[in-house]
Amino acid sequence: MARIGILGLGNWGTALALVWSNDGHNVVGWTVEQEVYESLMTQNENEKYLPGYKIPQLDCTMEIADITDSCEILVLALPSSVILDVVDLLIPHLRPSHLLVDLAKGLAPSEEGGSGMISDAIESRLSSAGHSNSVVVMTGPTIAPEVARGVITNALVACHDMSIAERIAERLSTNSLVLTPAEDPVGAELWGAYKNCVALACGLVDGLKDSVGGDNLKAALVLSGYSEGIGLLGRMGANPSTAFGPAGIGDLYVTATSPRSRNRTLGEKLGAGKSLDEALSEMHMVAEGVRATRMFLDRSATMGYKTPFLDSLGSLLDGNINVEDAVRSMVESYNSGES
Repeated sequence: MARIGILGLGNWGTALALVWSNDGHNVVGWTVEQEVYESLMTQNENEKYLPGYKIPQLDCTMEIADITDSCEILVLALPSSVILDVVDLLIPHLRPSHLLVDLAKGLAPSEEGGSGMISDAIESRLSSAGHSNSVVVMTGPTIAPEVARGVITNALVACHDMSIAERIAERLSTNSLVLTPAEDPVGAELWGAYKNCVALACGLVDGLKDSVGGDNLKAALVLSGYSEGIGLLGRMGANPSTAFGPAGIGDLYVTATSPRSRNRTLGEKLGAGKSLDEALSEMHMVAEGVRATRMFLDRSATMGYKTPFLDSLGSLLDGNINVEDAVRSMVESYNSGES
């Protein structure tokens, strides 16, 4: 039995709280949202992000110290845009025994330096504060409501120290949540972010269902996006084998095709003719694909690496190209990208 603190109670953090609580672990959740806190405290349910699932065993707090005082594993279930701010709040309360699990995959702001990964930025901030706590990246094909429902799910837990990844996989796996250890956190994190870009593109197809949209087009976009990702992410330090595991093709497939995927849903709204601002205003959960697309474009430009698939997607997000021209250009990018 582990003592687990989950910082961030969106649908993914709440789903993990449910699964681990049901498996007999002691779980405490932290949120800054008053309505989420009150819903869990009075109804035993996160009505905003994961309605329909009762978690009577979950303790909930709005004080970070409550998490660090009672837990040994700290799960950062936070959007990439805010995770580093929360880490700064967390640092004064850390003990050497705390282990951090990062669920916010992808690229940190350029001013952070280092490898550019969020997990690396977390480790850098810990080191600057005199801490050496281990950071594990967790990613994979994990649609939160399905995890909550008990659908068998395989995710990756990656760390530079394989023994730590193996220990976390053993302690936190359940009958339905199967965790696979790995030692490529860079690749796991990169694919965890990049797949959102491909999912956003595939959602465009669903928005075009009354015109040029169809399964053939979606398959072509998956091929173009995945191929470009293998080249780009390999240049950025991902192990080639990670592309073919849960963090790569597994996560990309489910995020690009599931009706529950936030990034696919955002793409569908864009494909149906809504502007980016209009589409975002209709979503109360964060879709990371927009931020990821722009950050990968910035990084590829710095590296001098051609990314025609991402270029087309970025042009659409910036309003410089229409949807049909964008998807055609992304399909054609398969023949024009770098190898």
